[in-house]
Amino acid sequence: MPVSTRPADQWSPLYFLSSVGAGGIVASFFMWLYMWVPHKGQPVPIFEDIAAAFASGTGLKQAMIVAAMALIAGFAALNIGLFVWNLRAMGRFQKTEAHQKLMSSNGESQYLTLPLAIAMMINVGFILGLVFVPGLWSVVEYLFPLAMTAFVLTGLLALRQIGAFLGRVLGEGGFNWAANNNFGQVMPAFAMAMVGVGLSAPVALSATSAVAGTAVVLAVIFLVLSVLYAAVAVFLGLASMVQNGVNRETAPTLMILVPMTTVLGILLLRVQHGLHSHVEVHTTPGGTLTLLTVLLAIELAFLMLGWAVMARQGYGRRFIRGTETHVGSYALVCPGVALSVLMQFWINKGLVGAGLIAKFGVAYWGLSAVAVVSQFAMVALVLLLNRRHFRRTPVSAFVPAE
Repeated sequence: MPVSTRPADQWSPLYFLSSVGAGGIVASFFMWLYMWVPHKGQPVPIFEDIAAAFASGTGLKQAMIVAAMALIAGFAALNIGLFVWNLRAMGRFQKTEAHQKLMSSNGESQYLTLPLAIAMMINVGFILGLVFVPGLWSVVEYLFPLAMTAFVLTGLLALRQIGAFLGRVLGEGGFNWAANNNFGQVMPAFAMAMVGVGLSAPVALSATSAVAGTAVVLAVIFLVLSVLYAAVAVFLGLASMVQNGVNRETAPTLMILVPMTTVLGILLLRVQHGLHSHVEVHTTPGGTLTLLTVLLAIELAFLMLGWAVMARQGYGRRFIRGTETHVGSYALVCPGVALSVLMQFWINKGLVGAGLIAKFGVAYWGLSAVAVVSQFAMVALVLLLNRRHFRRTPVSAFVPAE
């Protein structure tokens, strides 16, 4: 009998992206409830709003609510399950020589997927509370300090890992410039952005000025750190790519700035809303539309860049449809989810908010269809990647990535 194995048995920190991707899909389906269910009295829909909309809604609206809640619950379970699996796999991996080799290479920064996954899971937990827990809003002010503490601790973990990596490469050298021909080094910036967007939630949701004010300061700090780090990492990555070409296995990292842009965009919108509510700093609908359009343009630029390079290299033919597998393929999920989420904000807070299109009109649903198609494409991609990476196959049929 041939021995069976699976690609996921060759674990690397990038497998945390499988959990992050599932969590991103949870957030994307929460957009259905956020944008399409009335929620007077608070900035986000809660269980009571969803129940009322279901009771009074048409068959189509009821089907939408059931689908959103089912998909939120299903992918939240997948998010948590994959996170736990990764923690166990990481514990085993850290006892191997492969871990020591990784920690002395550029790949050390891959461990920033851990705080990224933690921050995503905290966000998923908050969504689950809003959607499924009756009466949550009556105690939410007590939960915000706990959530902020969790995000701060996650942020400190990220900063500790970044400090260790930078301390080694700046203090001792040894950074491999030829192997930096991707945007993998943007991962620490993405992790800090995810922490920042989590910290920004109380800015928009809390009625307590002290909580909102503290959240503004912390969120903006992580926003600035994220942008500064990303700017340096992108510049260094581009310099190496121009000289050495893009690494075929890690080409999906070219689109890592797409989810990071969405996350930072949500952070900015939350800060704007909180400042409007607490300190009378007002933003015009035109200003919001302009901001969201700029962010969308940035995402489209990096999506086209990544698509062009991967098409040239035949990435899909090798790693999505072919016999080879590479854990970096999970980096394709977040950009598609992020585009869907940002489009929902652009349509509802930008175009509708500025009065350019009517909510639930023909143009509205035409544009929303693009977001929904992107969303379900990522659902299909997650299921495909999980099957390819976690299904056991005979060794003779498994062709590892180079």
